[in-house]
Amino acid sequence: MMVVLLSSIWLGVCVILGTTVIALPLAWVMVNTRFGRWRWLEIVFLIPFMTPPYIGSMGWILFMQKNGYLEQLAPGLSGLGGAFFSFGGMVAIMSLHLYPFLYLLLRGALERIGGNMEEAAAVMGAPFTYRFRRVIAPLLLSAFGMGAMLIFVKTIAEFGTPVTFGKRIGYEVMTSEIHKYISSWPIDFGKATSLSSVLLASCLLVWYVQSVVNRKYTFGLVGGKGVRRSSMRGTGWLQWVAGIYVVLLLVVSIGIPYFSVVAASTMKLRGIGLAWNNFTLDFYKELLRWNSPSMKALMNSLWLSLAASTIALILGTWFAVAIGRSKTRGQRTIDLLSLLPNTVPGIVFVVGLILLWNSPWMPVPLYNTYGMVILTYVVLFVPYTVQYVKSAFTQIDPKLFQAGQVFGAKPVYVFRRVLLPLIVPGMLAGWMMTFTIASRELVGSLLILPPSMQTSATYIYAQFEQGQVSLGMAMAVISVGLTTLLLVLLEAAGSKRKWAAP
Repeated sequence: MMVVLLSSIWLGVCVILGTTVIALPLAWVMVNTRFGRWRWLEIVFLIPFMTPPYIGSMGWILFMQKNGYLEQLAPGLSGLGGAFFSFGGMVAIMSLHLYPFLYLLLRGALERIGGNMEEAAAVMGAPFTYRFRRVIAPLLLSAFGMGAMLIFVKTIAEFGTPVTFGKRIGYEVMTSEIHKYISSWPIDFGKATSLSSVLLASCLLVWYVQSVVNRKYTFGLVGGKGVRRSSMRGTGWLQWVAGIYVVLLLVVSIGIPYFSVVAASTMKLRGIGLAWNNFTLDFYKELLRWNSPSMKALMNSLWLSLAASTIALILGTWFAVAIGRSKTRGQRTIDLLSLLPNTVPGIVFVVGLILLWNSPWMPVPLYNTYGMVILTYVVLFVPYTVQYVKSAFTQIDPKLFQAGQVFGAKPVYVFRRVLLPLIVPGMLAGWMMTFTIASRELVGSLLILPPSMQTSATYIYAQFEQGQVSLGMAMAVISVGLTTLLLVLLEAAGSKRKWAAP
């Protein structure tokens, strides 16, 4: 057990490093270059996270395996497959899947910092490395700590990638071991419970370390005026480097896996491979038939995700405001409770919810209803909203609230006119992340969906179980496409409202 635990922890640490290498430069590029004006990129960067982990892993496996798509397109690069199927390849896949977590937090923090302090340091002769180390990095520490903690917890509690790619390379982690003990003969709930307890203790320890660092080293911004971006934006060759970086990231994180997914969804026979006479759209026609089981599954995913993310937004904002800067014991307790669903493997938490709401003494018969599905999604994903809103809240100086109180403003007015406008970016980022996760959630949906009801994730899983890989891949393309379209429309509506505001 100790070997598996250390393997899970090492994987979590490496994925944090991998996501940092990806997300930090991307956040700087989107804040300090002209690419920040292209708001549609915000949605595009979320596509890897909209994709179910096992679908992304399957896409990479199909592309890099022997006789895979890479070898069919470029036979001279076939040797890369052997190096890819390793621990480094697993870290790369999970980092490319999880980097939107950290990117949204770091970008929001960089935008709140503005350019005044960096420009002041530059006027005093400080080089860029000194400005980053003494001005920018301290103000990013709170957001980075929250993002790193969420990534670590998400990594060691992940099931999809370890069970597909990890099993192929022989890398065992805690979640795959827990699943083995509760799904394979001989079933041993005792060992599964012990492993779950160890995993929970590890996550709680990480939360405690992050909260201590956050309380000790969090820095706020003093000032009541809106921030403006730095006038020292990258120009010339920096713009070209930024453009190349964005294009390469889009190719690696979206282009390669989705090439494999789309190719697999349009093949008559997988054994023939990439060939024009092997191309078909019959699977998409079958999925998009009105009133078909696949269309009902898509609609179920959309409305359940919308309901759950909206409720999670309201609860998460309330939790984040109540937590504040976690100075008192009560606030730290609320902080722990709000994060607890993310410190427990999803399958363990869902089983607990089923046992609770299926109890005979429970006055509300919620089990086997749509309400149970929404409740499960809210409980599992409200920590994301809490952490995004809390990241925005911790950088607001308390003097702003005190100034409002000095001028006689009531708490409701201070919240509506001072606090709410400053935390709206964090609220929107949390809502988008919650909606994205809920729309492709699998483990909880498999266990708590009412009979004969399916979501897009359970439909894909069922097609894979039945050997209909092309049909499952087609559903993955359609569900991610619909989710992306909805987020683009919401982003466009938000931008239009912002420009129309006086």
